[in-house]
Order: sequence, then C-alpha cells, then structure tokens
Amino acid sequence: MKKITITLGLLFSVIPAYCCTTCNKNLQTAIFDSTFYPNLITMLLAFMVLAAIVIILTFLNSKREKQKYHNHEYLKLTAIPLISAATTLGIGIGGFIDGTVLHQILQWHEMLSNKIPPVTLLNKSVNMFWDGIFHFFCLIVTTTGMFLLARLFFRKDVIVTWKNFYSGLLLGWGLFNIVEGIIDHQILKLHNVREVADNIPIWNYGFLAVSVIFIIVSMILFKTGTPNYLYDPHGDT
Repeated sequence: MKKITITLGLLFSVIPAYCCTTCNKNLQTAIFDSTFYPNLITMLLAFMVLAAIVIILTFLNSKREKQKYHNHEYLKLTAIPLISAATTLGIGIGGFIDGTVLHQILQWHEMLSNKIPPVTLLNKSVNMFWDGIFHFFCLIVTTTGMFLLARLFFRKDVIVTWKNFYSGLLLGWGLFNIVEGIIDHQILKLHNVREVADNIPIWNYGFLAVSVIFIIVSMILFKTGTPNYLYDPHGDT
C-alpha cells in the first residue's frame, strides 16, 4: 500500500509540469505574451536579409552576363539559375543542420537561450517552441530551393554541373551562418553558439570564420565548374 501511494504521488506530481503548447496554460502564457510578435519578427529578420542577398546577387550576376554578351548573336549558357536555386537550398539545409546538431543533439544553444536561459522545464519548452518556428522557416526556404531546382528541368540554357550545385549549397550554408551569426549572435544577442563556455565570443567568431571558409570553397568550385561557352539556339553549340 505504501509503494502504491508513493507511485501515485510521483505520478500526479509530474502531471502539472507536463508542457505542451495546446494543454499547458503556463507555457501558453510564456509564449504568447507581449514579446511574441517581436520574437517572431526578429526570427524572420535573418531569413529576410538572406532572401534579399540571394535576389540581389542573382540580379547583379544576370545583369553582368547580359552586358557581356548583349552584342553576340548567340545566347550564353548560364549557371546563374542553378547557383541561385542551390544557394536557396543551401540556406535551408544550413538552417536545418544548425538546428538539428547545435540545438537538439549537442544542445549548445536554442533560439532564445541567451534571453530565456533554458534552466527550467518551462523555459526549455518556450525555447523549443521557437526552435520549431525556426525549423518551419527553414522548411519554407528548403522547399523554395527544391522548387527552383525543379524548374531547371524545363530550361536548355542552364549549365548543370555537380561543382556548380555544390558551390551553391556551400554558398547558401555559409551565407546562412554569417547572416544568422551577425544578426542573432552579435546584434540581437538572441543566443550564442555555445551558451556554457569559458570563452563565449571565441565560439561566435569561430562560427563566422568557418562560414567564410565555406564561401571561399564555394567560389573555387564555381570557378572550376562553370565552362564559358556560347550556344546557337537554332543549331550547334
């Protein structure tokens, strides 16, 4: 009888601490308070900046190609659509890698772990909610990248090489890390790469340094993976 009483006591003591966004009033209050929309906007900010960067880079490179070949009777085979699609996909995959490895597996940080230290079950659950929102945005970006890649199947003027594809992926991953690192780590201070560390800044700067290497490698791959030739849309290459 004593064992049964203790077991029932432990069971019912756990129930009030169970957290889910549809059943726990304390968690709902902690998430949907006055900071909800500011948090949502700040989380969107990095993705909006990344979208602007991809659009601007695509526009400038397309304009440069048109100026270079505008007097030529042939059309230019271009790698820009593939690079843009792969870069978009790389941004989404880079976000998923960040969220899966650093947020969930290693649990070095969470989206708002510098503002809301995950030292209690409630705080941990609030951070988990915002991690889910972050992953949802990553899913949108990844789906967009896949859609852009699918459109290339219907184009005959696009240079398709594995080096260009990998170049775009690394460029997107590097851009994601740099933009997210500068905005979320340095400016908004939503979280750090590793919240519990002897030297937190060195982890943040190391994160940016590795990202720069990704971009440098992507540029090398692009230079070696893009042949420069023209084709006649009515005849031979």
